[in-house]
Amino acid sequence: MSLEIRPAIAADLARLMGMNHTVSSDYVWQLDLRRESGQVSVSLREVRLPRPVTVAYPRNPFALADEWTRKAAVLVAVDQIPLGYVCISEQGAATVAWATDLVVAPEQRRRGLGSLLLGAAEDWAVQRGCGQFMFEVQAKNQPAIRLAQKTGLEFCGYNDHYYANQDVALFFGRTLK
Repeated sequence: MSLEIRPAIAADLARLMGMNHTVSSDYVWQLDLRRESGQVSVSLREVRLPRPVTVAYPRNPFALADEWTRKAAVLVAVDQIPLGYVCISEQGAATVAWATDLVVAPEQRRRGLGSLLLGAAEDWAVQRGCGQFMFEVQAKNQPAIRLAQKTGLEFCGYNDHYYANQDVALFFGRTLK
């Protein structure tokens, strides 16, 4: 395999949008939020599902064609054809880089491409002088949560009803040097 990670080009978009963006998961992170006497208590726990579920992608993959030029970067893993991609946005006067989408073609999953793409996104952030790197995932997307943990990103927050489909987003990140 002669894998290359490079910025996306217009010719990549049809393949990227056409990838199967769904994922199968045996677990979800369940959010419990309690408010008592002016105190807010939040707990997240991993819950095994009775059977695997197919998790729908929280964004319209066909909107990528409209959005890719507005992203700070879209990096693509290529071995003759695109095998996966990660989108990166910058926020806070470019001090925080957000990996907002990480997609690997189903036939290429569990081969390390997600780790490579996430690492490339973080390297991109370091080169840009960003102080923080963040990765957002759906609470239902156990493979992406495991990837974040495997790569040393720390859980640092959540947003209930973050995505258009009202799914919970979990945020993992780290301070960059």
